[in-house]
Amino acid sequence: MKRVSPLFLVLLVLGFFFATYNLLTMIIHYKTSTSEQWDLSNPFIQMPGNLMEGGGSKKYHVALTATDAPYSQWQCRIMYYWYKKVKEMPGSDMGKFTRILHSGKPDNLMEEIPTFVVDPLPQGLDRGYIVLNRPWAFVQWLEKAMIDEEYILMAEPDHVFVNPLPNLARGKHPAGFPFFYIKPSDHEHVIRKYYPEEKGPVKNINPIGNSPVIIRTSVLEKIAPTWMNISLRMKDDPVTDKAFGWVLEMYAYAVASALHDVHHILHKDFMLQPPWDTEVGKKFIIHYTYGCDYNLKGELTYGKIGEWRFDKRSYLSGPPPRNLSLPPPGVPESVVRLVKMVNEATENIPNWDTLNRG
Repeated sequence: MKRVSPLFLVLLVLGFFFATYNLLTMIIHYKTSTSEQWDLSNPFIQMPGNLMEGGGSKKYHVALTATDAPYSQWQCRIMYYWYKKVKEMPGSDMGKFTRILHSGKPDNLMEEIPTFVVDPLPQGLDRGYIVLNRPWAFVQWLEKAMIDEEYILMAEPDHVFVNPLPNLARGKHPAGFPFFYIKPSDHEHVIRKYYPEEKGPVKNINPIGNSPVIIRTSVLEKIAPTWMNISLRMKDDPVTDKAFGWVLEMYAYAVASALHDVHHILHKDFMLQPPWDTEVGKKFIIHYTYGCDYNLKGELTYGKIGEWRFDKRSYLSGPPPRNLSLPPPGVPESVVRLVKMVNEATENIPNWDTLNRG
């Protein structure tokens, strides 16, 4: 953190919800890019050597970073509800669970969700890009916490487990989800500031972020400080910041992994993202980062608020109400399944309507 000069500290009024909401052109591209089918019987893609090293039967610790804002809290409560439901199902390799709270102080969910409190970055250092706290939170947690499992799943509050998730990692090779918009080769002039030519071609950098990733704990302990430092350096460089925008921290994790010669198994079925992924199938995690907007005919309204909608950003100051209306006929299974899962969680979580009101 000492590498960042105070001269570059600026406050940018960038709300997290705006930073994570994709442009229309990106959404359309995503719909096209996810149309191909992936075979779960052969999930190991672009990986050299013996992938079966270590097997996939080791337990992993589920860890996610969060704030004490109501917007983060209600997502964590739903996420933890489904963790508890799926954990003991056949095929699951889930171990314990930790919400890594980087607000610096306990909140009102400490007794409900297993939580480890860490410090946020010094004031102003994230420049309004709150995701920059994620690598720093993991560094602190890895240094201070007692972690029993050999592996860790790095997850996020807006993940829900839709099927039992086995350990997809293989020995020292973590498992990650390939994001279509993480394209290191398209940004080689920027990437080379952090990944020198002597390390090899830019294609060595996997098209991933840190989440979802299942990784050996000892490997993450090596990557995390580098991930943190590169995130800060990237944010400190105006050219890099402009090039990577809201996915800057994801690029930082990908580069940090490559610097440590860590290569991920790219598993397309790790998660699905409604409304662009329309079927749940045998995928494991629903990531509801995109808004789901439809007219009453069941047609998706691209970038336009629909007559029916579910968008997590509609609930910034408090949780969504119980018993959300289901989508109209014709809406894809993935969206219907998501809303039903949200409704089940909110119906069964005590004090849902009152605990997190802002």
